[in-house]
Amino acid sequence: MKWEIVIGLETHAQLSTASKIFSGASTAFGAAPNTQASAVDVALPGVLPVANKGAVERAIRFGLAIGGNINRRSVFARKNYFYPDLPKGYQISQYELPVVQGGSLTIFTKDGEKTVQLTRAHLEEDAGKSLHEDFHGMSGIDLNRAGTPLLEIVSEPDMRSSEEAVAYAKALHGLVRWIGICDGSMQEGSFRCDANVSVRRPGEPLGTRREIKNLNSFKFLQQAIDYEARWQIETLEDGGKIQQATVLFDPDKGETRAMRSKEDAHDYRYFPDPDLPPLLVSEDWIARVKDTLPELPQAKRERYQRDYALSAYDAAMLTQSKDIAVFFEEVIAVLGDDAAKTAANWVMGELAAALNRAGVEVAASPVSSRLLADLIRRIRDNTLSGKLGKDVFDALWAGEGEVDAIIEKRGLKQLTDSGEIEKIVDEVLAVNARSVEEFRAGKDKAFNALVGQVMKTSKGKANPAQVNDMLRKKLGG
Repeated sequence: MKWEIVIGLETHAQLSTASKIFSGASTAFGAAPNTQASAVDVALPGVLPVANKGAVERAIRFGLAIGGNINRRSVFARKNYFYPDLPKGYQISQYELPVVQGGSLTIFTKDGEKTVQLTRAHLEEDAGKSLHEDFHGMSGIDLNRAGTPLLEIVSEPDMRSSEEAVAYAKALHGLVRWIGICDGSMQEGSFRCDANVSVRRPGEPLGTRREIKNLNSFKFLQQAIDYEARWQIETLEDGGKIQQATVLFDPDKGETRAMRSKEDAHDYRYFPDPDLPPLLVSEDWIARVKDTLPELPQAKRERYQRDYALSAYDAAMLTQSKDIAVFFEEVIAVLGDDAAKTAANWVMGELAAALNRAGVEVAASPVSSRLLADLIRRIRDNTLSGKLGKDVFDALWAGEGEVDAIIEKRGLKQLTDSGEIEKIVDEVLAVNARSVEEFRAGKDKAFNALVGQVMKTSKGKANPAQVNDMLRKKLGG
């Protein structure tokens, strides 16, 4: 009998405020150790925390974006544990009454569309960071991150594969950037995931979960889940038992290893923070935040399908990030709505591939939306074939100038003169008698071979549609 993998994600998104959640200390990345840790952040005697309004507002934005419930009254609690990078001996978080409850996120995989339900999103402060390098065998503590505002976003255990988990993490990453609450920098720790993984036989109760901590790349998230699931299945099939635990993923070895036994909520002895009053969110505040939200990915997907006749998949791919959606719409603004499908293909195809190869975001693309629109226009007016268009795209990416100048310089203009094309077709038919015979004997592959020979002879410049029509006419097909 097969095993079923069950996955839930807890994601920490660092909120994009200039100051910390309970103090005025800076959240800027890269400062010298312990230069941005205030008396409040380290809980010196007599200090009092004050909640950051901007952090609360960002939490409200997120709750509205996922269709969650914004609790009009939520409570900050102390989560008690002892670790070197937590000088207070507790972390201020939210437990029984978070600021956001419920909501959902739609994801897309090769198997189609799926909705992942969210449990909650709550505000909390980050801890400091232990440093184990350049200390002559000793460890150091940097408290710059202590007090940095986080929104912890908890999903239901709705995912059944590492592919779905990555799709969810990417959708969430795109959303928090889309609505401007987090910069999403995984390298700087602004967006990191913990994966709760268990396995079970289909239809049986949930198995014992193990939590993989601090996954800061989508690649590592997928590798860690795949390894952990295999390990759990092999352990159970060998007669062993899974013990609840917190584990770390070692990307060099590609495996997880136990860090400590997994704590339950009661181990943290939560209680309301006596220094912070309940957080009250008014209807007016929610309404004001709602008015500032941009068009959200779901609404944009529906509009693309309705107005541009794009498929659900195409619309989903174009709305994975706000910058990609803006780029696509800029191309359409130049070419017109009837070019939407062609523009979508180029944005999701050549442009996306080039961005991935270069490891850059679309904002840093050497091919601007205007240049891509110019290129598509030349394909649509038959100046270029699709194949030659890809050559021009590569030249644009390399910074060789404008579309028309590249076409002229490289002699890439498509051949559409029917007389010249007929001449090339006649030459090809004359020297490929065997392929002609095979086609007339019913072998369709022979026709494709002849088309290929014509395109090769014309150096890719002949209009493919004209070549097909003329060959069929000559061959009586």
